[in-house]
Amino acid sequence: MKLTGNTIFITGGGSGIGRGLAEALHRRGNKVIISGRRKQNLRETLDANPGMDSVVLDVNDPQQVKQTVDDLIRKYPSLNVVINNAGIMLADVAEGEINDELLVSTVSTNLLAPIRITSAFVDHLKKQPDATVAYVSSVVAFVPLAITAVYSATKAAIHSYAMSQRYKLRNSSVEVLEIAPPWVRTDLMNSREEERAMPLDDFIAQTMKALETATTEVLVEVAKPQRNNPGPKEHGFVNQFNDMFVAALEK
Repeated sequence: MKLTGNTIFITGGGSGIGRGLAEALHRRGNKVIISGRRKQNLRETLDANPGMDSVVLDVNDPQQVKQTVDDLIRKYPSLNVVINNAGIMLADVAEGEINDELLVSTVSTNLLAPIRITSAFVDHLKKQPDATVAYVSSVVAFVPLAITAVYSATKAAIHSYAMSQRYKLRNSSVEVLEIAPPWVRTDLMNSREEERAMPLDDFIAQTMKALETATTEVLVEVAKPQRNNPGPKEHGFVNQFNDMFVAALEK
């Protein structure tokens, strides 16, 4: 992905990884438009980054998504990068009865919404000489975190969808990237002060470096053991990963 001269739309750009990516790309001279549901977060991000734009968007509202995408294409005809970052991560109980509201909201936000948004943009992106669709998944797409089983499943599904879309767009001007973060210090799972998680600034810096050469997946070094896990012996690694996480929570 070229890192300058783009017009970029980022969902969930008012906080966490989304804001970090938005600010890093903004500093590179790209035109960046962020979206989110919380106006205050968007306003704070814009105030700190003059020249950045924003739109309020509920990614779970199909009609609002369609209208917003149409408006963005009209207002920014050179828009050529879409980064699907918005997501929610909630603890669940795979060993018991899953709360249906949690189930529906997680699948809708993490899986249906990025597919819906990309689908609305894709014909426009194919007309651009150089375009990118990026999905922010997670290392738990490859090593599921059992206490967030539904979240992990949605990220595995996004990984699968990105691979299919990459294949279908292989002869177009649109590249499809998957950014798979490790545990990062953000508001997800109240990890902002978590010392065992990767500092957000370090993650963003390493991700920007990886984006310079990535053609499929964007991985920081600490994420690679989880990414390389799937295979016939993956279950042992998954059990070890979850035992470690449970032990950490009990301290």
